[in-house]
Amino acid sequence: MSTDETLAAYRRSIDNIDAALIHMLAERFRITQAVGEYKATHELPPADPAREDRQIERLRGLATESGLDPEFSEKFLRFVIDEVIHHHERIRESAGE
Repeated sequence: MSTDETLAAYRRSIDNIDAALIHMLAERFRITQAVGEYKATHELPPADPAREDRQIERLRGLATESGLDPEFSEKFLRFVIDEVIHHHERIRESAGE
C-alpha cells in the first residue's frame, strides 16, 4: 500500500469515527431533551451537581483505562453537560410561559 493509500485509509477510519460520534451525541441530546422536559414538568432544577461530579469522575476513570487523557475527557464532558443544562434551562423557561 502506498503512502497516499495508507493515509487515505486512516482518514476514512477517522471520518467513520467522527460520524459515529455525531450520531452518538445526537442520541444523547435526544435523551437529555426528554430529561429536561421531565425536570420541567416535575419542577426539578436543570442542574444536578452531585450527578455531574459522579459522571465526571466515572468518565475520567474510563478515560484512564482507555489510554485517553482524563483531563481532555473531563473538559469534553463538562462542555456537553453545560450545553445540556443550558437546554434544560430553556425548556424550564418555555414551560413557565
